[in-house]
Amino acid sequence: EVDLDERLHELDLRSDSDIPDVPPPTDSTPEILKRALSGLSARWKNWWIRGILSLAMISGFFLIIYLGSFMLMLLVLSIQVKCYHEIITIGYRVYHSYDLPWFRSLSWYFLLCVNYFFYGETVADYFATFVQRREQLQFLIRYHRFISFALYLTGFCMFVLSLVKKHYRLQFYMFAWTHVTLLITVTQSHLVIQNLFEGMIWFLVPISSVICNDITAYIFGFFFGRTPLIKLSPKKTWEGFIGGFFSTVVFGFIFSYFLAQHQYFVCPVEYNSETNRFVTECEPSELFQMKKYSVPPLLQAVLGWETVNMYPFQMHSFALSTFASLIGPFGGFFASGFKRAFKIKDFADTIPGHGGIMDRFDCQYLMATFVHVYITSFIRGPNPSKLLKQLLILQPEQQLSVYKTLKSHLIEKGILQPSLRG
Repeated sequence: EVDLDERLHELDLRSDSDIPDVPPPTDSTPEILKRALSGLSARWKNWWIRGILSLAMISGFFLIIYLGSFMLMLLVLSIQVKCYHEIITIGYRVYHSYDLPWFRSLSWYFLLCVNYFFYGETVADYFATFVQRREQLQFLIRYHRFISFALYLTGFCMFVLSLVKKHYRLQFYMFAWTHVTLLITVTQSHLVIQNLFEGMIWFLVPISSVICNDITAYIFGFFFGRTPLIKLSPKKTWEGFIGGFFSTVVFGFIFSYFLAQHQYFVCPVEYNSETNRFVTECEPSELFQMKKYSVPPLLQAVLGWETVNMYPFQMHSFALSTFASLIGPFGGFFASGFKRAFKIKDFADTIPGHGGIMDRFDCQYLMATFVHVYITSFIRGPNPSKLLKQLLILQPEQQLSVYKTLKSHLIEKGILQPSLRG
């Protein structure tokens, strides 16, 4: 036992260059594809595998959109859990020789705690009427934050109890690893769902813009790429980066035009407690009503138009598309740096030709944060429907107090007629 402690202590003092290699992922390409593409070079074989799997994933994504908002939320949760699993697994493989006690169990426990907190906040915020009708849920919602803190505190104490002499430092590495992973995956996926509640268009346009940029940058880079873009990703080129930018801006503008015509995509997602279903019915806001705009003089000569009809949201799509194509790729570069630090090519081998789920969604998490900040800064205003739901869950005497205060305020403003003062 003493010899084991000494060996672990020596391992704990290793430099970063001594970190053991993570076993390379296995080739998960279906045999039918391997046989069909056996005569092609490695470059073109990868092209066809990526292309076929991309079409399959896009088709599945459209099917889930058709199934509705709830299925999209389940998709986001599934992707979050899988991304978390891939990152945590890398940590486990790299430091497997330490045999850290409770590392995996605590990692998943913290994931459950953080998800309980965020999804509880969502339930309290968007499903207040539903909760009010169920007495057993009222206790959970009222003390939700205290319960969440107690759960986290339990995990914290379990971590302290798991500390083992002579390799404390590594255990704190893993503690930090777990929390950074939670920040990247759970927090960002929560923001994705928040964006979805604002209207499916705020979910679809940003995600589709990132996908479009990824695909078009790959295509432009594959056929025209000559100039390396960044050392972290040797295959990325300036030609692909620029081609992806212009393609994404055009795609975002056109895609927004088609989505803005349908209530299903533009209305906020709300839960109807009477039918126990999510509904997307509303009078579209001004963002999704066609307006006439004057074309700048410089463009009039090129386009031959003095005015153009478009939805105001299409102007916002420029900001979303620009971020997706100029800043979004840095999420991928960050992931590339992470993988290089641990000498791995991909996070996993879940998707043939693409790597792991995290390899495909490394840019999406950065995009989700931007969209949430953009909505809260430039779009979101007072929501009467949401405020009314919050008022309805108050006690009768509290509702009456709010009514009297609002009535007095409206009378002072001269909005109520004198005949209604009595």
